[in-house]
Amino acid sequence: MRVRLPFAGAFLFLLATAGYAGLTSLQLDEFINDKVLHALTFFILTTCFYWILDSSRRRNLNITLLVCTVALGIGSEILQHFLPNNRIFDIYDIVANIAGSLAALGLSSWYHMRMLERKRLAKHYQAVPGEDEDLELGEGGGVGAQEEGTITTAPGRTVEEEVDNWDENIEDAWDEEEHATGTDISEGEGLKTPSASSAGEAEPEKKKGAD
Repeated sequence: MRVRLPFAGAFLFLLATAGYAGLTSLQLDEFINDKVLHALTFFILTTCFYWILDSSRRRNLNITLLVCTVALGIGSEILQHFLPNNRIFDIYDIVANIAGSLAALGLSSWYHMRMLERKRLAKHYQAVPGEDEDLELGEGGGVGAQEEGTITTAPGRTVEEEVDNWDENIEDAWDEEEHATGTDISEGEGLKTPSASSAGEAEPEKKKGAD
């Protein structure tokens, strides 16, 4: 279970700021509604705390619910009642704290579930067991490629490289191929079988000899 330090640092900073603003005699009612401030503060605190631990969604959900929603959302108002800061206990402040915390918890949990689903799908599509290789895209090789009539060969030299490395004293490869092709043709003609017409002409001669 890994700790995300940026979220941990942001949570500690926001917690110290919210603690100073909520547990001291500092009054912010003239700038923003008190209930909106409570809900917004616990929304941000809960969001930061949820992403501190790199763990399963259920574990993050349970820990955040216990720490932020219950301990901080309810405990801070109870603690405020015992401090000499000229503040009174207000049940609606607790409602605002819980509402902001639950909203952040639901949103973070939903996004966490979507993130895990995307990771699972990405991992599934990267390596599908038993998937055939695409020969048209140049994937695969070896025996499978030979069975399909596709054999991977090493890339030949370019025209510029052929010209640079050409030697006039060495017999060209295409001359050897032409010579070999001519020899094969002549040998093939020497082994030709008699045609049907020549066989037909030979049969009357055999009959005449028999008469």
